Amino acid sequence: PRSAPALSPQVGSYLDISRESLSLFRLLEPRIEILVLGTGDRVERLNPDLLKHMRACGVAVEVQDTPNACATFNFLMNERRLTAAGLIPP
Repeated sequence: PRSAPALSPQVGSYLDISRESLSLFRLLEPRIEILVLGTGDRVERLNPDLLKHMRACGVAVEVQDTPNACATFNFLMNERRLTAAGLIPP
């Protein structure tokens, strides 16, 4: 049997960001084109394979510190882009 993605993964830090924790964003309808990730107080480097996987699924990922990620998300929403955000508190 095929397992369903976790719909409420626990992400406490950027180290917890994984394919599983991002699986919900691939299920959204309408499909998003940009995922903005806020990694806390500063920009953290994510696993390049994870970013490549999301691109292969048709989702561009923008990684920023959380305050800037919030601003980017709001800008993209104002531009009517299909976007979502995953934000870790600073």
